[in-house]
Amino acid sequence: MGSLLISITGYSQQTPIQTYPKIAGYVGIVHPIVTFSSDGTHTNFKDSYVVGMPIGINIWKSAKIGFSSEIVPFVKATSSGSKVNNVLFHPGVLVALGNGFTFAGRAAFETSGRYGLTPVFNKVLKKNKGSSYFIALPLPARFGNDLPSSFGIGFQFGISF
Repeated sequence: MGSLLISITGYSQQTPIQTYPKIAGYVGIVHPIVTFSSDGTHTNFKDSYVVGMPIGINIWKSAKIGFSSEIVPFVKATSSGSKVNNVLFHPGVLVALGNGFTFAGRAAFETSGRYGLTPVFNKVLKKNKGSSYFIALPLPARFGNDLPSSFGIGFQFGISF
């Protein structure tokens, strides 16, 4: 009888088992840093400032793989004013890499007429009971709309819940 009580006590102290699918939402801020194309190198903060506000949902099928969809309105500010100049629809696959790292392989469809792919590398910095703080490195490749192909680097941070 004593060993049964020890076993039950030991079991109750273990971390609960995750059930799937698991759904999480998130919000963040993304700063495009630099964009390269045959037109040259364009950096944020030089002639204008562009900032995006990703809002998304992740649906994890298992601890290793999931689906994500986000919408990102981008605001562009110049010396003459500011406006929403683009909205990005960004669906993709999630792959857990371990140690708080996740890879997101995203398709990209922009209201500006551009399309492409965005590999994103994400790292959870602080995990709380009901939320997590993260940083991410998006690497957008864009095509179309009679503009040269481009490749960029950005920085994103946010909170998932």
